[in-house]
Amino acid sequence: MQIIEGGVTASVGFSANGVACGIKKRKKDLALVVSEVSCAFAGSFTTNLVKAAPVIWDQNLVANQSQVKAIVINSGNANACTAEQGYKDTEATAGIAGSVLGCKAQEVLVCSTGVIGVPLPMDKIKEGIELCSKELGASRESAGEAALAICTTDTFKKEVAVSVQIEGKTVHIGGMAKGSGMIHPNMATMLSFITTDANLDKVTLQTLLGSSITDTYNMISVDGDTSTNDTVLVLANGMSKTTSLSPSHPDWEAFTEAFMYVHTELAKTIVRDGEGAGKFLEVKVVGAKDKATAQKLARSVITSNLVKTAFFGSDANWGRILCAMGYSGAAFDPSQLNLYFTSSKGTIQVVENGVPLAFDEHLAKGILMEKEIITLAQLKDGKGEGTAWGCDLSYEYVRINGDYRS
Repeated sequence: MQIIEGGVTASVGFSANGVACGIKKRKKDLALVVSEVSCAFAGSFTTNLVKAAPVIWDQNLVANQSQVKAIVINSGNANACTAEQGYKDTEATAGIAGSVLGCKAQEVLVCSTGVIGVPLPMDKIKEGIELCSKELGASRESAGEAALAICTTDTFKKEVAVSVQIEGKTVHIGGMAKGSGMIHPNMATMLSFITTDANLDKVTLQTLLGSSITDTYNMISVDGDTSTNDTVLVLANGMSKTTSLSPSHPDWEAFTEAFMYVHTELAKTIVRDGEGAGKFLEVKVVGAKDKATAQKLARSVITSNLVKTAFFGSDANWGRILCAMGYSGAAFDPSQLNLYFTSSKGTIQVVENGVPLAFDEHLAKGILMEKEIITLAQLKDGKGEGTAWGCDLSYEYVRINGDYRS
C-alpha cells in the first residue's frame, strides 16, 4: 500500500466539485461525486431512531438498487425532522441530479448535514446542482472543493487516498469526510464518502464496509451524541480492470488493509477536529478476554465526559478511567490492571496490578499537556485488543454548540 495525495477523485473514473449555492451564508455548501460508469455501492447509517430523509432514501437504495452513479451532498441543512416534505425534497434532489447527469434518480445517493428541522431551500439546491455539474473535474483541486463543501463546523477538510497493487495493476481508494461535533460510537454527525476503482460486487463491498465500521467510525467519540444523518458510502466502479475481488482472491488481504487504512485515517481526522478540542486521545486496551470486550472497555473510557475533562485539565486522574471501565458492562479483572499514559514527553505508569503507584505529578502533568496522548490499559484476561479515539472536552465546545443555529 502507498499513501498518495488525493481525495475522492484519486480513483480512476471519478469526478467531483463543490460550490456555494446559498444554503450557508458565505461558504461552499453543495458537492457532487460522479462516476463515469455505474458502480457497486455500500452504505452504513446512523443508529438513531430519528433518521433524516436522505438517510431513509439511501437505505432504500442500498436495499433495492444494484448500482449507482453519483452522490449529491449539501451542508448547512440536515433535512431532518422535516416530515413527508423532507423525503419529497430528497427524492426531488436525486431527480434533479439524475436529470443533469444523465441517469435515473434511483442511481443518485443523497446526503445532507447541518441544522435540523428546517426545510431544504429547493430552489437553491437546484441551482447548486446545475452549477456544480458544469465544473466537475477529476483533479486534486476538484476533490478538495467537494471536501470543503460538505463541512459544517469543521475547521479543515478531511481527505485521504492510497494505492495498492492488485494483480500487478494499480488500484486506488480515495475518500473525504466531515465531522466535528455530534460524534459518538455507532456512527456520529459524520459523513464519509469513499471511492475506489477496484472491482467488487455489491454484497462483498457491503460486508467489507460493515466489518471496517466496527474498528473505525464506531471507535471514535467527541461528545456522546449520535446524529440523525450519519452516513458512510462506498462506490466501486471497477475501472482498474482487475478481476472481481473477494476473500478468496490472492490480493484480498492487501486490498482490505488499504481499505481499512482509509477509513481509520478519516475516523481519526474527524476526532482531531472535534469541536473545541485541544487534544487527540487514543485509548488502547490489551489483554482483554476478547476483542469485543477490549473495544467495549476502550469506548467506555473515550466517551466519558469526566475522563475528557481530566485530559483537558492535564490531570492524571486515573480513577476516572477505572470508573469508566467498571461501568462499561464488560467483564475484566481490575486487580490485574496496569495503566500507562504516553505522549511525546514520555511514559508514566500510574497503576500496577490494580494497585495505585506513587508517581511524579509534575512529570505526569507534562505528559498530559501534549496534544496527542495514548492511554494504555493492560489486562491479563486474554489476548483481546481494542483501540478507541477521542478528544478532550473544553469550554470552547460549549461556546460552539451554544449558538450553533446562529
